[in-house]
Amino acid sequence: MTRISTRPYSFRQAETLRQSGLHPVLARLFAARGIVEPKELSSDLSALIPPNELLHNQKAAIFLADAIASNKKMVIVADYDCDGATACAVGLRGLRMLGAQVDYIVPNRFEYGYGLTPEIVALSVREKAPDIIITVDNGIASIEGVAAANVLGIQVLVTDHHLPADALPEAAVIVNPNQPHCTFASKNIAGVGVMFYVLLALRAEIRRRGLFDAKSQPKLDVLLDLVALGTVADVVKLDPNNRILVAQGLQRMRSGRMNAGIAALFRVASREARSASPFDLGFAVGPRLNAAGRLADMSLGIECLTTDDEGRAWQIAQELNHINADRKDIEREMQDVALLHLDDFQAQDNHTITVFDESWHQGVIGIVASRLKDKFYRPTITFAPGDEGLIKGSGRSIPGFHLRDALDLVSKHAPNIIQKFGGHAMAAGLTLRFEDFPAFQAAFEAVGKSWLSHTQLERIVETDGALEEAYYTTDFIALLATQVWGQGFAPPLFCDEFKLVSQRILKERHLKLLLEKNGQRYDAIWFGHTESFGGNVKVAFRLDANEYNGVTKVQLLVEHIEAA
Repeated sequence: MTRISTRPYSFRQAETLRQSGLHPVLARLFAARGIVEPKELSSDLSALIPPNELLHNQKAAIFLADAIASNKKMVIVADYDCDGATACAVGLRGLRMLGAQVDYIVPNRFEYGYGLTPEIVALSVREKAPDIIITVDNGIASIEGVAAANVLGIQVLVTDHHLPADALPEAAVIVNPNQPHCTFASKNIAGVGVMFYVLLALRAEIRRRGLFDAKSQPKLDVLLDLVALGTVADVVKLDPNNRILVAQGLQRMRSGRMNAGIAALFRVASREARSASPFDLGFAVGPRLNAAGRLADMSLGIECLTTDDEGRAWQIAQELNHINADRKDIEREMQDVALLHLDDFQAQDNHTITVFDESWHQGVIGIVASRLKDKFYRPTITFAPGDEGLIKGSGRSIPGFHLRDALDLVSKHAPNIIQKFGGHAMAAGLTLRFEDFPAFQAAFEAVGKSWLSHTQLERIVETDGALEEAYYTTDFIALLATQVWGQGFAPPLFCDEFKLVSQRILKERHLKLLLEKNGQRYDAIWFGHTESFGGNVKVAFRLDANEYNGVTKVQLLVEHIEAA
């Protein structure tokens, strides 16, 4: 069941924002997203939360500055998603700029699983012989791995953003905004953002030691395209601090001052970097990078982001593009199988979805979970076979259901079912024994039943209400594109009633519509839908500038339609 609602906003806040010089519609949109004063909209680097407000960041800076001075060998242990790859690239590039001797290792997800495990520590020793291990986008749950490193005399710096368990690893330093006693205001910063903050503190510490001054210091802003990509691709909430990081990265892309790998990924995805948007990062560039970690080896993605050779970057980008095409094929097949499993699924009788298939690919289950969650609007976990009788699950959630906390509750109520788990509110991963799948299914559904009301299981399409006719223009679309929209700072979605003039189905998959209001006609398209409607309709839509035969016209991208 889906219904359309309108976001409430304070007229007084909108008026304050308008009087500060903002476009009246932007003022209304920002007020509806909780912006109270204009300074919250600043995209200047000077408006970032200071690095010393991140707990233990200063300690990490002293630790790394001492290590650089002693010429110690460092190795970064990366994660295999886009946030992990960009965090690794930021760490490698930034630490080398600041004089460190640093290499990296990225676990193959199918051999070693997630995080700093004792096996990864052993691999690091064999291949890199480090004095120091730095984790990026992982490590907060790596109690055994950090202990294994400590036994070998290797110091560990954990940089992470995931939620910690009850116990923390005994690392030399932990920098994570979500660890206990950290008052850093942006709890939503991505792993790549945490690494960038460590570099800012390290540069300040080296500056304090007199090795360079404010004028001669390395320019870390050259890393902001990577920070923006990882932040958007990890679907973290775009709070004011994250919006600054993303806005700065997008500025660099639009002006052509980006890393060779990101430029190549834009090109291979047929996207224009000069008009780069969060949508491009989340749906074109990010998935191509993520595909390497899903199906192959993320070291390919990391090489793409760390090479300065444009030819090599282009070669890797094409390879990543092919892997992503394979990923799409596998995903389509898995989705079809999932829908067969759910053929007799009764949404009204279920609060959660859990599906396992022995033919599924571990690297793609997260995307399938996301698609099923969108279709059925239920917290969803999909499972694929692992090693030695284990199965691996990847979950996606809906607002109001904290997925990691739900898994924590299952593991407390039934301590032997889940082998290991971790994640966030909206996404998490876990491992079970195959024979425990039915028991987990029942326990997870029990949590869903106790936490979720029927109204929470109703999909609400939240809109910004009607848009004045004067703003159905390409100029207004261009104005909207100057802002950073995304997770937790939703892109504008308008809603109005129209007369349905005509409708037809394109390529057997999409609904093409001609809508009319007050004598004005608008082209509209609803991707992935083929329902037919009659008479007057209520439409939730985004504005889109559609270029065809050299002419750019406004079209409406439909999110939902219902009879008026």
